Amino acid sequence: MFELCLQVAQESVEPLSDVLMEIGALSVSVEDADALTDQERALYGEPGMPTPLMGWTRSLVIALYADEQSAIDVGEWLLEQEDWAEHLSVSKVRPVPDQDWVRLTQSQFDPVQITPQFWIVPTWHDLPPEASQVLRLDPGLAFGTGTHPTTKMCLRWIADHPLKGQRVLDYGCGSGILAMGAALFGAKVVDAVDIDLAAVKSTLENARANHLDSLIQAGLPDAAVGLYDTVLANILASPLKVLAPLLAGHLKPGASLVLAGILERQAEELVQAYAPYCRLRVADSLEGWILMTAEN
Repeated sequence: MFELCLQVAQESVEPLSDVLMEIGALSVSVEDADALTDQERALYGEPGMPTPLMGWTRSLVIALYADEQSAIDVGEWLLEQEDWAEHLSVSKVRPVPDQDWVRLTQSQFDPVQITPQFWIVPTWHDLPPEASQVLRLDPGLAFGTGTHPTTKMCLRWIADHPLKGQRVLDYGCGSGILAMGAALFGAKVVDAVDIDLAAVKSTLENARANHLDSLIQAGLPDAAVGLYDTVLANILASPLKVLAPLLAGHLKPGASLVLAGILERQAEELVQAYAPYCRLRVADSLEGWILMTAEN
């Protein structure tokens, strides 16, 4: 096992931790980057006092990976992302002693409720009694386990807008969770595409595990051909802006466009980027993230 150590400011601790978990970290912990120095300070809560902050002024976010190369690859990927490169530095990748990592990993992932009846449930958990619609999904290398606010909002939108008989595009499919959600809620065919071959493989494996593989086709972006009734894209604001003409170009007349991976402060940027093609609006919000939708 290996740890990727990332130094970030206090305000970046929570969003970075969410991203690391969604792209395959087995666990994430936070330490004071100034521990054992004169600048070290305690974070703790007491009755009647404000809730403790998520991190220190200079925090060390530590992500656990099964092998050294995975840790290195994630560190390099983060530094290539415009939204992260200026907010963090990679301190080091270091080996850690052996533990019962399977049990440790599984203990951190509980069933995720999307709606009262719709749940995402890891394979090692029993189904909640109220779950009548279920996707079985374990944490993996591809983005999308249902725990991140952006994924929850997309799945919530899908559950509230049945896609019976529709042709759906999931652009940037990651684990395939949105593609599977669309298939579960009635889509006739779903094209799931991603620039990462590992994500394509993950989508195909997850679709088979949920008996939805007959409805889902996965491939690289050039596999997205023609017009769709619904286009889903849960990525990040910067690539969503660049992709505006491409995504809008896949919309049938009257089709729905659903975008996520957007912070509240980025809403107007997206509205402007898509203005030549459609009128975006904020349809949902959760923990500082927003879901934006439009009809062609």
